[in-house]
Amino acid sequence: MANSNLTNAQRAKKDEFYTQYADIQKEIEAYLEFDADVFRGKVVYCNCDDPYESNFFRYFVLNFNKLGLKQLITTSYKPSPVANTQLELYGNDQTLPQSKGRPKISANKFIINEVHKIAGDSEFNLMSVAKKLKANKNNEWTPLEGDGDFRSDECISLLKQSDIVATNPPFSLFREYVKQLFDYNKKFLIIGNMNASTCKEIFPKIKQNEMWFGPSISSGDREFQVPESYPLNAAGWRVDDEGRKFLRIKGVRWFTNLDHGRRHQPLPLMTMKENLRFSKHKEIKGRRKYDKYVNYNAIEVPFTDAIPSDYDGEMGVPISFLDKYNPNQFKIVGVSLSLAKPMSAVAQKGTYQQGGRRFYTANGDGTYNRLYDRIVIKSRKA
Repeated sequence: MANSNLTNAQRAKKDEFYTQYADIQKEIEAYLEFDADVFRGKVVYCNCDDPYESNFFRYFVLNFNKLGLKQLITTSYKPSPVANTQLELYGNDQTLPQSKGRPKISANKFIINEVHKIAGDSEFNLMSVAKKLKANKNNEWTPLEGDGDFRSDECISLLKQSDIVATNPPFSLFREYVKQLFDYNKKFLIIGNMNASTCKEIFPKIKQNEMWFGPSISSGDREFQVPESYPLNAAGWRVDDEGRKFLRIKGVRWFTNLDHGRRHQPLPLMTMKENLRFSKHKEIKGRRKYDKYVNYNAIEVPFTDAIPSDYDGEMGVPISFLDKYNPNQFKIVGVSLSLAKPMSAVAQKGTYQQGGRRFYTANGDGTYNRLYDRIVIKSRKA
């Protein structure tokens, strides 16, 4: 399955999944609709991006003046495995000495202070930015002293100067990356696996409304470019006319602490009786009641749109509930990984599926069904 590529990336430390420009544009425009000045006067830092290849860098350069940025800082860990396939900032200029052209072995730093239009051109021209970088006048380009790791002293120094961090961090270091953002009290917009939301380092921040899912991805999968060396073993993949590899990955979400309009939209609900009678889901429709967990006092709600409006107790819902979560409508109580009682305390050995602290429901024949991770919620009006 496509989602297994994220797990494999974490295990093999293969973290080069490159976000597409259209996905970045759609997400950021959703924040601008809610607050047109969210980026105005801000220093944006992309600290996991090869400036020559990153679509984050490309987006913020092309929209530098539109967003009203004060400064754009971009650093890379090392030259990108997809070098010269996404963004040829320096084109094919072979006349530049290596010291002034693209460094082949060092990590790089760009600091953009201004971007000008070229007369007669309808959008910002990246080559004009490149010329300013080469001349080292209003914008700065230099190799980093170290390897560009976001945990290095020089990258942390740049992080301290920034207001908003926007990037696709390494999947294998996602939890450590998020911890650093909170350690330095930064606003952020990053992309990752939605399953990370239940991790002990991430979930407390979501529960306390200190971070949440972004607005533009709520279902389906997204396409990422990957290096030439990556195997194409996902359910959805393609190779374009130029030989570039792309994988479609399920379960990705934007994680952020920037406010957006969807967080304030109430989820439309039916009563419990209406759900049992009219729900579009066969797991709910026609039943007499909702299942209850045998190892925690809450009802099982397998679909977000099946949450009953008139239930005052605790409810277990899928992780995808966070796509629709309105903190004024619901309170997050906890997550099944920490709330579930051990099944050994409530069931006979051998009658339930083994493995992990999860919620279980009874099958009616003396056996029990182990469920996926659940977030426990309660209605605010209760």
